[in-house]
Amino acid sequence: MYKINKHQVYNCKKKNLTSIMSNTSNKKPVRVGISIGDINGIGPEVILKTFSDNRILDFVTPVIYGSATLLSAHRKSLDLPALTHTNLDEGMEAKSRTLYIKKCWDKDPQLQIGKETPEGGEYAIKSLKAATDDLAASKIDVLVTAPINKHNVQSSEFSFPGHTEFLAKLSNVDNALMLMVADKLRVAVVSGHVPLKDVAKNLTKEKIVESISQLNESLIKDFGISRPKIAVLGLNPHAGDNGVIGDEEKEIISPAISEAKGKGILAFGPYSADGFFGSSVYTHYDGILAMYHDQGLVPFKSLSFGNGVNFTAGLPIVRTSPDHGTGFDIAGKNEASESSFRNALYLALDIYKTRQEYKELTANPLQKQK
Repeated sequence: MYKINKHQVYNCKKKNLTSIMSNTSNKKPVRVGISIGDINGIGPEVILKTFSDNRILDFVTPVIYGSATLLSAHRKSLDLPALTHTNLDEGMEAKSRTLYIKKCWDKDPQLQIGKETPEGGEYAIKSLKAATDDLAASKIDVLVTAPINKHNVQSSEFSFPGHTEFLAKLSNVDNALMLMVADKLRVAVVSGHVPLKDVAKNLTKEKIVESISQLNESLIKDFGISRPKIAVLGLNPHAGDNGVIGDEEKEIISPAISEAKGKGILAFGPYSADGFFGSSVYTHYDGILAMYHDQGLVPFKSLSFGNGVNFTAGLPIVRTSPDHGTGFDIAGKNEASESSFRNALYLALDIYKTRQEYKELTANPLQKQK
């Protein structure tokens, strides 16, 4: 099995693509399914830019779920070079060193680039469901999702706050874990897409223990870290100051950390979020568990400089996405950077291979010597 060097994965640009290829040239390319996201956002743009260098096809077989007509319209509006591709029809098998586009609808929608429209959400979900159907049927190996708009995707067929909850339901998993990744910085959140006013009442000791355990397992199986160190953040300012500014740390979070330690997990905290990220303390840990969305994602995005990746941990499948949204304000202006999307693709590849290695290493453990 090959394993891509972490520096190469998270800082992959055209100038070091050759070095990645040298590590993967003799291996079978991984089949990567790509959902197109909101058709009026920057998803199509970052996809087109990512695959503008066809050397990537030496180790990835991409299948884009959308339509060639839609992607061509975006390409022309952005004045980007044409992509050489093959239409993937039903019954066809994706072959190595080819970029595929699989049409997910009979009639192409009218684009209104840069605007939130009902069609933008409808067609984003058509793409996502086509990709997940193929993933369930083992026609693709991993899934990379372009950004959706959480408002216009809501319908009788899709009533989830985001990709994470949808994929958890699809995988029959009660709680998946949102894990943001940028090089060695890995930040997970206990309560993901939950309104701030509801965060405290949604936190329980059991839920925090479950999140610590999920993060620990992911760091081992998905990132190859044998004994990960996990930092757990407090909920309140100054981590409660011993109950002066809230008692969740004393009543819920600290007992959860103690229980996790009892299971053999190297969990530490609770730490005050401002001091933790405001110094270099965060660099001493393999994973960080925040209590709520913005507590983790604001410092993460500040530190990752637009190169971060969203990984859904705790699922039997591998799914990643860029750490940005639909970008309606810059859509169609050729201003979107593909760095985060490209990193999402490489992280999906890396995790897929790491999981395979873990399964091989644990399938036939050495018998104890008598």
